[in-house]
Amino acid sequence: MTAKPRSTTARRLKASVAMLAIALQLAAQVGPAAAFCGFYVAKADAKLFNNSSKVVLARNGNTTAITMASDYEGAAKEFALVIPVPTFVERKQIGVVEMKTVDHIDAYTAPRLVEYHDNDPCAPPPVSIAGPLLSYQLFSGIDRTDRAASLGVTIEASYDVAEYDVLILSAKESNGLATWLTENGYRIPPGATEVLASYIKQNMRFFVAKVNLERMKLLGNGYLRPLQVRYESAKFMLPLRLGTVNAGGPQDLVIYALTHQGRVETINYRTVKLPSDMNVPLYVKDEFGKFYAATFDRAVREADMRAVFTEYAWDMGACDPCASEPLTSRELVELGARWIGSDANAPYPFAGGGAVFVTRLHVRYDAAHFPEDLALMETHDRASFQARYVLHHPWRGTASCAGAAAYRDLVQERFKDEANNLASLTGWPLREITQRMAATGQPILSK
Repeated sequence: MTAKPRSTTARRLKASVAMLAIALQLAAQVGPAAAFCGFYVAKADAKLFNNSSKVVLARNGNTTAITMASDYEGAAKEFALVIPVPTFVERKQIGVVEMKTVDHIDAYTAPRLVEYHDNDPCAPPPVSIAGPLLSYQLFSGIDRTDRAASLGVTIEASYDVAEYDVLILSAKESNGLATWLTENGYRIPPGATEVLASYIKQNMRFFVAKVNLERMKLLGNGYLRPLQVRYESAKFMLPLRLGTVNAGGPQDLVIYALTHQGRVETINYRTVKLPSDMNVPLYVKDEFGKFYAATFDRAVREADMRAVFTEYAWDMGACDPCASEPLTSRELVELGARWIGSDANAPYPFAGGGAVFVTRLHVRYDAAHFPEDLALMETHDRASFQARYVLHHPWRGTASCAGAAAYRDLVQERFKDEANNLASLTGWPLREITQRMAATGQPILSK
């Protein structure tokens, strides 16, 4: 299943964080962490999925930092973001993050393909030595405050944040908020008022951001950097529902959670580990993106699009094998993990049971299947997990010892398992899989 290119309409409706925002146009292995010793050969990053958003959460006690990365492709002047937040936000709690840092954590935690090469079945078995783990002009008009007040909307604060202009709003009722947003250039899609009302009832504020084009030009940025908001609240959640109001179909969200204690999971939806640690045919190496997209699609279908999937969970600073270099302490602090006590520009040190645990969650959602926001919790589970798929290259040399025949039988059984695994993971027809295997040097022989 190949990814389809986004239409112009879909691109223009796409905004910073589909699951958090009203994206609007202005004016317009399962197992222990033992040494794996395989070789990483490919990864499936978030860019593989259309209509996707990326969010980094750093959570320590009641402190949360949310970094919202954008793959918005429309004109910068048309970018707008409205995010419900559980408490008032001061200027010092807002910042921007370099996109390369978000891309780094995406690459580091991405589902991966690894490979082994069989040794000569007639040679003495090698001695196995376990190595170390590798380690954005805002609202103009002099009377905007008075007009807001007449609609029951309070502009609690106004901030300049890099290339963004930011407002913190509160409201008494959703119709007034919707009217104010509309009058200030937002096109409110049908259904938004009802969703806004639910957040107002929870006494939540609204973080509103637009791009300041002049400041963006002065800064010399040709793209929108991720926005980060930090706040104190006992609520550990991600508001999905606003993102479903204007969506043209299901959306993908990838969450990278940095925590002190352990793995993050959802409370109000099932959290499911993806099938992992399975052997697949060698030809998957040349189409790993297609393979993983199909694997995730099938998992979503089997869960009736009512689950959140774990793709990675591991102590930061360790990976086995690594799909990229570990993040530096400076990058972790940039993403909100300020509790680590160091901002050194060096890979974060792994010492076992360290101070940062990273969880990667992937959810495909729409309003019908995810009617509630994601309620999250940090667990004390530090068990390692990665969505990992394995290639086994058979020995191609001459083998004439007594064990050679048994090895060839073993390889044939492995080929069969690989074909069945691929069919089970992706839903691809088994016959087509075995034909591809035969054409690429892995024939399954009949006895």
